[in-house]
Amino acid sequence: MTATTQLTAQPTTQSATQAAAAAQRTGTDPLQTYIAYADAEPQQAAREAGVTAVSEFSGAPEALHGRITDRVEAARDELRALAVELFEHPEVGFQEHRSVARISELLAAKGHQVEVGSFGLPTAFRASVGAGQPHFAIVAEYDALPGIGHACGHNIIAAIAAGAFTALAPEVGELGGRLSIIGTPAEEGGGGKEHVLRAGGFDDVDAAGMVHPSVGTEVSPIYGSGTSGVRRLRVKYHGRAGHAAASPYLGLNALDAVVTAYQSIAQLRQHILPIDRIHGIITNGGAAANVVPELTEAEFLVRSSEIDTLKVLTERVIDVLEAAALATGTTAEIDVDFEPPYLPLKPNVSLTKHWARRLERRGRSVPVTPSRVRLGGPSTDMGNVSWAIPAVHPALGLGGPADVLPHNAAFAASTVEPPAIDALVDAAIALAGLAADYLADGGLRAAVRAEFDENGGVRRWTS
Repeated sequence: MTATTQLTAQPTTQSATQAAAAAQRTGTDPLQTYIAYADAEPQQAAREAGVTAVSEFSGAPEALHGRITDRVEAARDELRALAVELFEHPEVGFQEHRSVARISELLAAKGHQVEVGSFGLPTAFRASVGAGQPHFAIVAEYDALPGIGHACGHNIIAAIAAGAFTALAPEVGELGGRLSIIGTPAEEGGGGKEHVLRAGGFDDVDAAGMVHPSVGTEVSPIYGSGTSGVRRLRVKYHGRAGHAAASPYLGLNALDAVVTAYQSIAQLRQHILPIDRIHGIITNGGAAANVVPELTEAEFLVRSSEIDTLKVLTERVIDVLEAAALATGTTAEIDVDFEPPYLPLKPNVSLTKHWARRLERRGRSVPVTPSRVRLGGPSTDMGNVSWAIPAVHPALGLGGPADVLPHNAAFAASTVEPPAIDALVDAAIALAGLAADYLADGGLRAAVRAEFDENGGVRRWTS
């Protein structure tokens, strides 16, 4: 039984006076935390000197891997059709009803019973074969981005997961244990996997994996392929309206507050770690130019590649938001974690080596270590899963132009081109092969768990 990572930060609503008092009580001095992480990359490079990409565990028989390959290749047209249909009918988070129905249809056609609406989420799903332990879960995503569709390639993720699950499922009786596919909604915003975790969806899962599309021919390395954690903050500034020409002195300008906050965060950016990111938008700047704005709103995303630094950076941003209210005589209503935070990804190297082994059999080279120092980056709610159980989240390029990046409409179009379908097939074969190796090899499972425990195991974070 595995516990889920609990992120229990509570929304805060404070006046400027309360904010000042809180600052006196606690203060936010990042010095010690930043010293600990400022040279994290050189330390990591030193640790990785002499690392190997070779696993000492044999995994499943090669004949079984041959059958997996044959099944995925035979399903190529079906998997392409699934990716194309999701591309043509994109659905945003928690609204992926058509997408889930289409994925379920493919699974049902292979003889699998699919539970839609799992974990209290209408657009989550689950299907399983086998019973007991060990239990490996293949994770699917399928939500799109507003306005630009599948510009993060979740249509490909869904097809990879479906292909891997259906290719390995007939072998589970021979391997023993259990194989599941878990469909998780709203990765782009909403934290579907954290909701599944809180509902106990991974409680009986021993390890999990998924594959994410990437740029060009890039393949994520075996070591050092983490992501940033992210927390979301929403602030409302409450001022007092006044006639901007006749009596501005009677107003308290909420627009001044939100602009001061935005500019102060811009100043903060030069004093944060290279692994940190802050970005945001003003969502409400007032109603009329001749009225002193009495209500303004903004949203900010705070990212960092370590849990400790993510917590510190969030506290620093809250300090800035509260100080802007103090400076302008307004009050700040701050909502922290209005969507579940995403933790930095902690990929399991023992598992990743077997993903690499199976992908290299498809003629794709997997680097051992990163080609460049990690300086911030995107976030995923698979990070939350990786702190609850051993997990992998490797990335594989779809073969498109190297300058066409995710979260761009051109990237969405690239997901249905022939090179992307080739990548889909290779990724499904490698992911199914990884799951087969895990189910077949007790020594590998023990190494995976030992690595997970050594790296901190289940971590509960209360902000």
